[in-house]
Amino acid sequence: MQIEKNLTANIIAAIKTLYGQDVPEKMVQLSATKKEFEGHLTLVVFPFLKMSRKAPEATAEEIGSYLVANVPEVVARYNVIKGFLNMVIADDCWLSLLAEIREDAQWGIKPVTEESPLVMIEYSSPNTNKPLHLGHVRNNLLGWSLAQVMQANGNRVVKTNIVNDRGIHICKSMLAWLKWGNGETPESTGKKGDHLIGDYYVAFDKHYRAELKELTERFVAEGMDEEAAKERAEKESTLMQEARAMLVKWEQNDPEVRGLWKRMNDWVYAGFDETYKALGVGFDKIYYESQTYLEGKEKVMEGLEKGFFYRRKDGSVWADLTKEGLDEKLLLRADGTSVYMTQDIGTAKLRFQDYPIDKMIYVVGNEQNYHFQVLSILLDKLGFKWGKDLVHFSYGMVELPNGKMKSREGTVVDADDLIAKMISDAREMSKDKVNKLEGISEAETQEIARIVGMGALKYFILKVDARKNMLFNPEESIDFNGNTGPFIQYTYARIRSIMRKANGQWAMDGGKCALSEKEIALIQQLAAFGTAVRQAGTDYNVSVIANYCYDLAKEFNGFYHDFQILKEPDEQKRAVRLALCEAVAKVIKTGMGLLGIEVPERM
Repeated sequence: MQIEKNLTANIIAAIKTLYGQDVPEKMVQLSATKKEFEGHLTLVVFPFLKMSRKAPEATAEEIGSYLVANVPEVVARYNVIKGFLNMVIADDCWLSLLAEIREDAQWGIKPVTEESPLVMIEYSSPNTNKPLHLGHVRNNLLGWSLAQVMQANGNRVVKTNIVNDRGIHICKSMLAWLKWGNGETPESTGKKGDHLIGDYYVAFDKHYRAELKELTERFVAEGMDEEAAKERAEKESTLMQEARAMLVKWEQNDPEVRGLWKRMNDWVYAGFDETYKALGVGFDKIYYESQTYLEGKEKVMEGLEKGFFYRRKDGSVWADLTKEGLDEKLLLRADGTSVYMTQDIGTAKLRFQDYPIDKMIYVVGNEQNYHFQVLSILLDKLGFKWGKDLVHFSYGMVELPNGKMKSREGTVVDADDLIAKMISDAREMSKDKVNKLEGISEAETQEIARIVGMGALKYFILKVDARKNMLFNPEESIDFNGNTGPFIQYTYARIRSIMRKANGQWAMDGGKCALSEKEIALIQQLAAFGTAVRQAGTDYNVSVIANYCYDLAKEFNGFYHDFQILKEPDEQKRAVRLALCEAVAKVIKTGMGLLGIEVPERM
C-alpha cells in the first residue's frame, strides 16, 4: 500500500542519514502492529544493528526520533518494544489512502494485458450418465472462483471443461433405457435430461445386482464357495456382457449405437446447462472425451515408437515409471481401448494446439492425486512444455451430516435439488427482513432469496480451505450472523441503504479530520485487499478471499455499532464515514464477485 511505500522510503533515508549506509527496500521489514501495542505499522530493527553498532532499543529510538522530527506528516509518534519500532501513522496519510481506494475502481485487482500469461483452468468434468451432485458443486464453485482470482492477479484465463461422454458407464445408462425405458424422453416425462439418464444408470445397477445375487446363489447351490461364485457371476452376467458389447460397437462407430448415444447425451447437456446457469458458472471451451481419446491413442503410439512406453505380450501398452519412484501405468488395454490417462494425454494435446498455455491447472478431487503425478511425468516425456509444471488443484470431499454419497445407489445429493432447497430456505429465513422493505414486488423478493440462497451455498463451500474434506450443513450456511455469505451480503445491503439515504449530499474536501482507531483499522483492512488477492492467487486458495470478506464485514459492523454516520453533526467527519462506507461496499462487492457471489442492494 502507498503508506508502506512512503514509510519504507523515509526509513531508508533515516538509515542513510543516521548510519551512512544505503540499504535495499527488502531489508525494511514492516508488518501490522500487534493489537496489544499502540501503533499501526512495526519495523524490525535487527537488520540495522551492524550499521548502528547499538542495542536494538537504542537503534529503534534513533530511527523513531528521526521519523517524527523529519516526516511528522507520516509518523505522528512511536514506541519501542525491544527490537521493534511501533509507529503511529498520521491521520492525513490514512485519509489520502482512503481517497485513493475510493477513486480506484479496480482497487486490489491487477490489470490483464495481451502480454499477460495464459492460464487454463479445467473444472467440472461431469459424466453424461448422471446429473451433477454436491461433489460437482464444490468442483464447479472452486474452478470458477479460482479462474476469477487468477484473472485478478493479472493472468489471461481460459475456463475449460472435459466431458466424460464415453465408456462403459455411458453404455450402462443406454442399455437400461433400451430395456426398460419404453421410449421415455425429457419431454414425455417432464424431467431434466440429466436426471432421466441418471435414473437409468441407477436402474442398470439395480438389475445388475439382482442378476449377480441370483447367479451367485445358483453357483453356491451347485457347490462353489461364495467368493468363487461371486467371481463367476460377474464374468457370466449377461447385463454386463451386453454393456461391454455395446461399448465395442460404439468404438466401431456402429450407427445405431452412436445415434442413441448422441440423442441421450444431448438430453444430458441441456440439463447440465440449466444447472451451470443456476450455479453462475460457465466455460470458454468444452472438450469431449469422445473426441480426445483417439488423439491420446496417437500420442501413446508415438511414445511407444520412441521407446518411452512398452507393449506387453497381451498387446496392452504401459509406461514404466519405477525410475521416478512410481509404478507401471496402463495406457492402452489389450483390446486397444483407452483408459482415462490416455484420454487426458489426448485432451492435453488438443488444448496445447488450441492455446499458447503458460500454466495448466486441473481442479480435481484429491482421490486423483496419483493420477496427476503420473500425467505430469507422461506429458513431460511426450514433450509438452508445461507438463512438468501442471498444477493439480486438489480438493477434499464434501460430506453431509448423514454420510457420504453414492451415485450408483441413487443416494447422491442432487445439485438441482440442493440449489432449489437453498433458495427456498433463504426465502423462509429472510421473510421478516424482506417483509420490512417497502414497495418490494414478489419478483424482487424471489430474486433476493435466490441471491441469498446461492450466496449461502457458495460462501459455505468456498470459505473452507479446498484441500480439506468438509461437512456441508445447509442449515448452518443460511445464517445472518457469523462467518456466512448472508452476513456479508446483509452488511453490503446495509451500507447501500445508508448511501441511498445520504443521496450524494456529501463530499470529502480534503480538510483535516481526526480519525478514531476503528476508522483507521477499517482503512487498513481495505488496504489489505490487494495482499489477500495476491495470496489467494499464489497459494491457489480462494478461501483467503472468503475470509477476507468476512473480516472486512465484521470490522465494518464494529465501526457501524460504535459511530454515528448519517446523524454525525460534524460535516467533515460525516463525509469521511460515508467515504468509508462507500469503499467498504465496493471492496465487498469485488471480493464476493471473485467468489462468484452476488450482493443484493436491499435485504
